[in-house]
Amino acid sequence: MNHKKKDCRRFIVASNSYGGIFDVDQRKEKIYDLEKISTDPTFWNDQKEAHKVLKELNEHKSWTDGYEKIATKATICQDELDIAAELEDESFTDELNTAIASIEHDIAAIEFKNMLSGKDDAGNALITIHAGAGGTEAQDWAEMLYRMYMRWAERKGFKIYTDDYQEGDGAGIKTATLEIEGPYAYGYLKAENGVHRLVRVSPFDSNARRHTSFASVFTYPEAPPDVEIDVRKEDLELSTFRSGGKGGQNVNKVETAMKMLMAQLYQRQRDDEEAKKREIEGKKKKIEWGSQIRSYVLDDRRIKDHRTNYERFDVETVLDGDLDEFMEKYLSEFGD
Repeated sequence: MNHKKKDCRRFIVASNSYGGIFDVDQRKEKIYDLEKISTDPTFWNDQKEAHKVLKELNEHKSWTDGYEKIATKATICQDELDIAAELEDESFTDELNTAIASIEHDIAAIEFKNMLSGKDDAGNALITIHAGAGGTEAQDWAEMLYRMYMRWAERKGFKIYTDDYQEGDGAGIKTATLEIEGPYAYGYLKAENGVHRLVRVSPFDSNARRHTSFASVFTYPEAPPDVEIDVRKEDLELSTFRSGGKGGQNVNKVETAMKMLMAQLYQRQRDDEEAKKREIEGKKKKIEWGSQIRSYVLDDRRIKDHRTNYERFDVETVLDGDLDEFMEKYLSEFGD
């Protein structure tokens, strides 16, 4: 029980210190001010400004909610430990172990989120998956990736919208776009930019041969509502119809086409800014977007990120959307 007592005390001390590190008191004051602004009858008169206020409000709330969650769990852990010690009851051990593991996970998550400080990290993301050459095998792989990112977003409790879902020739998909709405969606998903390689014994090969397939993943930050990008709609030819795919909510394709265009133009604008910044600083990125980033070798039951050399062997779990460790390892090493 002694080491558990130390853990609980450590968590309480940590949660108290986080209150200062993450400016919790100041964020609560800001939340109060922003909520007051949002209740003004004229709030939605300027929709761009309103969206900007709500984005800032939600960002502050994500920090205060995370802090409160850790603080509450740490206090409960200490209370349960005190009861167990008083009763000399070892039956609390499993419950305490679970509580301690949960708090450690929450602390790691909020510390990692503190590292996501890029301009667009806190916002939503659009992620596009394209099957590489290879016909049915590559298209099936693209659909596996599509499902993997759907499951990742579902695990996070994020909203998911599907668009530009083009079925493959017989199986899988040729391409698909997901809009993922949730705190720090882009901050995480920017780690997935690049080519993903699959090696497996193909279920489509009657001779059960080993095949290698590729699919590319492109992630874009959703363009902020107040960003200035000049797009003349009279220069665009658009037709209105609905688009849907497996999972996610169907959306108006014209609306999403415009959103995707804005996201790509915004990304290009950001890339230009970053290029100028790197030129000034004399730095080069360690990883080139578009390079092969990860291999999924199913017959060897191994998934390896080539940028960090981090490996996992629970392939079904990873393909079911358990990607945070890969993302965090990459972002911790390479950052923005």
